[in-house]
Amino acid sequence: MGKEECWLVLDAEPGATLGIGTIEPLNCDQLRASALDGSLEDLIDWKHVSHGDFYYIPAGTVHAIGAGVTLLEIQQNADLTYRLYDYGRPREIRLNDGVEAASAQPYPDELMTKIDFSGARQLVAGPKFDLWHGDGWPADGLTGEVAHLIPLAGSISADGIEAKAGECMVCSPGTELQVARDTQLLVAQARG
Repeated sequence: MGKEECWLVLDAEPGATLGIGTIEPLNCDQLRASALDGSLEDLIDWKHVSHGDFYYIPAGTVHAIGAGVTLLEIQQNADLTYRLYDYGRPREIRLNDGVEAASAQPYPDELMTKIDFSGARQLVAGPKFDLWHGDGWPADGLTGEVAHLIPLAGSISADGIEAKAGECMVCSPGTELQVARDTQLLVAQARG
């Protein structure tokens, strides 16, 4: 089933990269062998990134976050991570499950965009979650389910509770928000 997710780069040191997809298609045997011998690092497509880069990452996409990147990750609600390789760290590797679930293919360029922080727009429209950028509740598209509100700049408050840049507030759509001047806000909501 996998886990859909997206990344919004908030800050990046010079030369910082994200690994998304592979340089060329890899079959299961090639993916397994490269994970075991460490050559997977050289087969991942490392993309130089900067503030405002936005990547939608379909389930199964081989991906990694390089050093010097601060990003916000929004993902399908799934308690699932299959690591193929972990750069020598002692975290659990689930190679068999990871190889079975992975799509070791080049990343489609049309799934990357640069965010214009001056306007409101929908960044993701399903299938597992929706994501909007703006300065308050989106004009339409919200269901009655709870939403996660994440100020990128400024702050919001509702019912006496405040969330500042870097924090997250969970509330029902339609909750009356007080939005500080010059606030940039992400609104995420699960589907189905």
